[in-house]
Amino acid sequence: MKRILLAEDEEILRMLIVDTLDSEEYEVDEAADGQEAIQYFLNNEYDLVILDYMMPTVTGLEVIEKIRELGSDVKILMLSAKSQQFEQERVMEAGANFFMAKPFSPLQLFEKVEEILDEA
Repeated sequence: MKRILLAEDEEILRMLIVDTLDSEEYEVDEAADGQEAIQYFLNNEYDLVILDYMMPTVTGLEVIEKIRELGSDVKILMLSAKSQQFEQERVMEAGANFFMAKPFSPLQLFEKVEEILDEA
């Protein structure tokens, strides 16, 4: 079973994503903010981390930087309403592997996650 860490501060979107990914293939841990995501990451191993860009306390960008500082090469998918080219470049430079602009359909996310984890 593949393990995914999801950090998203919008509860309804977080629930939708978990429902979309909830299957026999994936186990999903949920974090409501970046600080909680870092704590989960420090205590568990993941095949994929899905992060919202704009979160209170610690942003998704800061979470990426922390994960990479720890030397982890875990796959990271950033979700963001900030879809301008310079924002995407900033996310990728910080160490994300993939970027998905909001809004997205649950099917698009599921297909992207399957594509990422099939490569791993």
